[in-house]
Amino acid sequence: ENLVLGKNIDIGVFTYINSHFGVEIQDGVEIGPHCSILSHSTIGNKKGKIIIKKCAKIGGYTLIMPGVTIGENSLVHAYSYIDKDTQDDENAKNTA
Repeated sequence: ENLVLGKNIDIGVFTYINSHFGVEIQDGVEIGPHCSILSHSTIGNKKGKIIIKKCAKIGGYTLIMPGVTIGENSLVHAYSYIDKDTQDDENAKNTA
């Protein structure tokens, strides 16, 4: 119930999803290998639901922190640290 997966998604190998406080991955999302998607983190004791909207693409080795929404059709570059929301159609690198 804390992990909602859409249709036609692709999650790369060795990707870790912590859905304790909720993770929603919508239709058509692609997530590269070795990513970490954390709805709870001991770094700053943060927690919150993560939403990755339709057709977003997350490059490999990316860390998505709690409470973040990734916008529809957004591209998050590989090796990014994302701790703030991205807008629809955004081309995002690090948000820290």
